[in-house]
Amino acid sequence: MSEKLPLVTQASDADAPSNWRVRLAMLIVFAIAVGTIWVTNSFLTDRFTQNTRNRAELRLALYSGNLQSELRRNAIVPQLLARDPALIGALNSGDFSQSTARLISFVDEIGAASLMLLDADGRTVAATERTKLGSSHRKSEFFINALRANATVFSVERQDTGAYHFTYARRLDNQGQVIGVIAVEVDLQKFERAWAGISDAVFVTDSEGTIILSTEPRWRGLTEDAALARQPADGAIERAIQATSDWTALPADAYIQGEGVMREVARIPFRGWRMTSFTTYASVRERVNAVLALEIMGFAILLALAFYLLGRKNALRMALFQRETAGLRALNLRLQREIAERERMQESLAVAEQSLAQSSKLAALGEMSAAVSHELNQPLAAMKTYLAGARLLLQRNRPDEALSSFQRIDDLIERMGAITKQLKSYARKGGDDFRPVEMGEALVSALSMMEPQLRQRQVRISPIVPDDAVRVMGDRVRIEQVIINLLRNALDATDGQSDPEIEILLAAGETATLTVRDNGPGIENLDDLFEPFFTTKQPGDGVGLGLAISSGIVSDLGGRLTARNGHDRGAVFEVQLPILSEDIEAAE
Repeated sequence: MSEKLPLVTQASDADAPSNWRVRLAMLIVFAIAVGTIWVTNSFLTDRFTQNTRNRAELRLALYSGNLQSELRRNAIVPQLLARDPALIGALNSGDFSQSTARLISFVDEIGAASLMLLDADGRTVAATERTKLGSSHRKSEFFINALRANATVFSVERQDTGAYHFTYARRLDNQGQVIGVIAVEVDLQKFERAWAGISDAVFVTDSEGTIILSTEPRWRGLTEDAALARQPADGAIERAIQATSDWTALPADAYIQGEGVMREVARIPFRGWRMTSFTTYASVRERVNAVLALEIMGFAILLALAFYLLGRKNALRMALFQRETAGLRALNLRLQREIAERERMQESLAVAEQSLAQSSKLAALGEMSAAVSHELNQPLAAMKTYLAGARLLLQRNRPDEALSSFQRIDDLIERMGAITKQLKSYARKGGDDFRPVEMGEALVSALSMMEPQLRQRQVRISPIVPDDAVRVMGDRVRIEQVIINLLRNALDATDGQSDPEIEILLAAGETATLTVRDNGPGIENLDDLFEPFFTTKQPGDGVGLGLAISSGIVSDLGGRLTARNGHDRGAVFEVQLPILSEDIEAAE
């Protein structure tokens, strides 16, 4: 025993430096872990907080923009309906049998909550909601304000239920006398229903600071301070906040029920309105904690791996290196085989590209031929009709009227020349010589072009054109080409209807909007409607290029062409082009 004691002591002395180095390495790793977690917590907290704030500002800008767009869209409706001769005639004659049906026909396209027509005494004589017929609004704010002003007025009235009604109203005059009021109720409650599905708390206040729209119905009619003080324990804010006991590192904008939230305010350029949102820090805490958990787990794995590697022998590490070397060799062989396979694929791809280029040339040639055939078909059909009329007039010894038909044929020949000129440069971008075009005149010219087909089919055309000129910057021939294509599609859609009708509405707002609506069966496939060669007609009746060419023309003019199905039936096509204001025209 006495001889072995020095050996044991000597072994312990040899192991002491190794244990000391291991402990020092562990302390260093622990210090690095603590420092990394602290820096990560501070950095990610600030970064995720800023990201959350940016997203909150973006959502608030989107909500306020949608609200402002809804208000602007409904603001022009009373001005248009106040000029409706049918409504004015009903107020003058006292016959309102068709007025309600006319208002109902407008409400789907307008998107308003409801429309009401009131006589001079404030009695509802026509309404989209039949329960309102006969009700009196003589003392309503919107009725009184509309009678006093010679313009569209906006009114906010709180109902008995606590909700607010938003109404645009305008009086109707006839020979200097007030004969009634048209009222358009704006459906802003749909924004409250949309906001109900988000975690943020959102509300809108008027110029006096009163909440008129909110995700929490109990806040309506209160100021912001009063609403937050009244917030119940199970309300929207507490449901949105997952509380933690200490999160003092975040600079909270406001404290609600002891919890910090972000407060964002956006000004709505409408009567001093403001929109406010409260966003919780819950997402910041969750994301930061997730990253910190990953870091802690990584350091734990690193320490475990360090202990594992310290206990391994050199022989095991050499075997590991040998296995890795064998794996790299196998990987190298596999990469060489993949390189050889890719070289063969590139050779095959080159041959396929040559074949594809030839096929693309043939496809482009076929598409251009079909486009020429489609666009020249309409003038040729009109020329055939006018030639037949001219022949009949000459047989009846009416040469003057026959000369008028020949003049129209000459105009159609010039139009065919213009169309072929456009088709020659169809693939070229830009370079068009645009001029101011009056949309009303273009519409009249297109209707004149379609006169033989319309007369033959006996289709009722209902155009609604504003008194003031609606002008855009573009090519009149191409605009007429688009209108003719839309009229022709509407004419084909009404084939087989007992009472075919086509409604044409031209309106001027932020854009010049031309709407063509028919009472046909509607459109089954809206997704492929503007694709070239897509058609629902029988073989020989069309090639499916009219809408594709029209969409391209409208896009070149800086606008857009959209299509949808009507509420009851029929298809609705809408052309929107940038309107030409006086300032822009002066600059041009």
